[in-house]
Amino acid sequence: MRYPQGILVSCEIPWDEKERLLEGIFRNEVQTAISKGFSKVYIFGTAGEGYAVDTLRFQNIVEIFREETKDNNVLAQVGVIGLSTASIVERLEFAHRAGFRDFQISLPCWSALSDDELLTFFKDVCGQFPDSRFLHYNLGRARRVLTPMDYRRVADVVPNLAATKITTQDIGVACELMRLVPELQHFFGESLFPIGCLYGECSLLSSFGLLFPRRTQEYFQYGQTRQFDKLFPMFREHMEFIEDFIKATAGKDLIDGAYDKMLVRLGGMDFPPRLLSPYEWFSEDVFHSCQKVIREKWSKWLD
Repeated sequence: MRYPQGILVSCEIPWDEKERLLEGIFRNEVQTAISKGFSKVYIFGTAGEGYAVDTLRFQNIVEIFREETKDNNVLAQVGVIGLSTASIVERLEFAHRAGFRDFQISLPCWSALSDDELLTFFKDVCGQFPDSRFLHYNLGRARRVLTPMDYRRVADVVPNLAATKITTQDIGVACELMRLVPELQHFFGESLFPIGCLYGECSLLSSFGLLFPRRTQEYFQYGQTRQFDKLFPMFREHMEFIEDFIKATAGKDLIDGAYDKMLVRLGGMDFPPRLLSPYEWFSEDVFHSCQKVIREKWSKWLD
């Protein structure tokens, strides 16, 4: 395997009413994740608003994230979302100078990349940092979702492409990824992780880690040890919780960070729901509706 197995948890970014970083809350969030047993943490995916931060915010947060993770025996990833190879490499260079060697990248999204452009992108980005490992965040917003065969082609020529972050709900994709590119560490969301485990070693991309840390650790361990008699009943309950949670959001369809920041709050942290302009976040009424559902039906999962 090109990357170690584990649970990957996003650290969201808290903003005040003037869109300034609330540094103390952010530092506390990172330390809370680590103290709850999550040794793989990252910043600046979609939920972490990596698409929205300017250069100064990016650099400031990367430096703070490094301070909070360098002495804690964790694998900390910095995500970079950009519209060009040059802008992505520029931010990677800054994070690399800060001491990071694990990165999360997505494709530039102004135009869907062709097959040749796809290989050029990975060679030009990953090839500039041969001492580092890269996780590819595979999502529709990049205008091209990589197939298992795409990953096979890239992995054959880019040795430091080490992992994937997969958010699709397609069972067939999970099966093919595990079969065609087993040397990459595939981080599946909660709904596909049990499927991946049927085929071998894979990892968990957790949306609910800071809300249900104990249950999340158990869920991963049952998959890791192939205790399917325990894993799949937990999976069934998990899907029921997701349905209840989505219903409580009153049909709102917001960007990922709105959900993730609310989940951090629901886990007990004093965490503001605000997103950078122009994106909308959930109201207090929706937050209290979700809180009520958890207290009335899912409190058994709370630590």
